[in-house]
Amino acid sequence: MPTQDDVLGYFNLLSNWGRWGDEDQLGTLNHITDDVRLAAARAVRHGRSVSCAWEVAAPEEMERATTSCPCAADMPGAENMPVPGFHADRRWGFSSERIGITFHGNTLTHVDSPCHVFWDGTMYNGRSHSLVDPATGSAWAAVTAAANGIITRGVLLDVARARGVPWLAPGQGVFPDDLEEAERRQGVRVRSGDAVLLRTGYGRARHEAGESIGFTQAGWHASCLPWLHERGVALIAADTPQDVQPSGYDDVLMPVHAVGLVAMGLWLLDNCDLEACAATAAELGQWDFHLAVAPVRFAGTSGSPVNPIATF
Repeated sequence: MPTQDDVLGYFNLLSNWGRWGDEDQLGTLNHITDDVRLAAARAVRHGRSVSCAWEVAAPEEMERATTSCPCAADMPGAENMPVPGFHADRRWGFSSERIGITFHGNTLTHVDSPCHVFWDGTMYNGRSHSLVDPATGSAWAAVTAAANGIITRGVLLDVARARGVPWLAPGQGVFPDDLEEAERRQGVRVRSGDAVLLRTGYGRARHEAGESIGFTQAGWHASCLPWLHERGVALIAADTPQDVQPSGYDDVLMPVHAVGLVAMGLWLLDNCDLEACAATAAELGQWDFHLAVAPVRFAGTSGSPVNPIATF
């Protein structure tokens, strides 16, 4: 078990600053080469795809303003619309929405880009937090760095299944031994450029028992960080907000977020629903798949809501 000093040392030991050049904003996504994407395509052996995201529905998750107009010609101002014939068409109607959403947190499925977290006022690759402007967002390592999408081989490591429990209890950490035991049981091995999806079983608890994440949660223990670095993992995901809480370290609240994003440039996919993915993997006996994550190109943002798609 690493001490707090060990974990603090990860900021230097596991640093990718300068590894891909001083101007690099992709971080660990650099591990996803053309060959890795081609290998991911070859992981499609059954043609079945599943979503790894939660539906965004609850009022506290989304501010929605919906307009419903059964007959567009009756809309106020229709006669002034520049569209030819708009005010005369009595059959055409529409609905539209304006949506406001706060995607960071413990509920919505979203991706974190490296500018999401600072350590001592610094972001990935040594850039100052001052590059994040309240009006225009981040000028460094924003989610638009992944504008071409994150397309790679995904590997689901079902630690709850490996431990023989429906879900890990809140506060239970996942360690490198757990990852390797899941690999052994599932007959798969994580390799460079992969996305690793960690199933703690929390999605099942949320579906069956209506449990919600509080200040105590299962997740990655900080000791997994050297393992992820050594394997060349491009992206990690979990069915929780990643870090086990409490972390066990007084001075490092969320070491997977802090070391991962700031030192490693490790992109994070938080709050996945991995139940359909796990059920499909078990049914097919296939624990790797083509994973597609397409962030919305929100300029200057530290992440994006996403709907990750696993294709077996």
